[in-house]
Amino acid sequence: MAYDVQKTEDEWRAELSPEEYYVLRQAGTERPGSSPLEALDDRPYMYACRACGAELFRSGTKFESHCGWPSFYAPLAEDRVEYLEDRSLGGVRTEVRCARCGSHLGHVFSGEGYGTPTDLRYCINGIALFRAPDPAAETTAP
Repeated sequence: MAYDVQKTEDEWRAELSPEEYYVLRQAGTERPGSSPLEALDDRPYMYACRACGAELFRSGTKFESHCGWPSFYAPLAEDRVEYLEDRSLGGVRTEVRCARCGSHLGHVFSGEGYGTPTDLRYCINGIALFRAPDPAAETTAP
């Protein structure tokens, strides 16, 4: 698939830390519980792709799943992510990638009973994201 952001593997390696490269470009997984982004925060944030800066998730869709990785019940918009069938562990899972650069973000699971509006859990590697204030949530003072 052609992505809006395309770089050589050498360019990705130069821009990302070894850990970021492993997760984002080699579809690795960070250790569970290792991301500071896993914990809920009551401030409005935008979560963006660490590789290309594409805005992917908002804090309003983040929830506590106790799975060891940041969890969201929906992306910012369906065109922000792409889905691939993942059979790497012998079963079938749905991989989630950034639609702008093709970087691996994590996986999405359904039917786990979390009681979210979508009944989905986007289990996303924290190292694949960066958090910034959500401009849509900011209000202008009078």
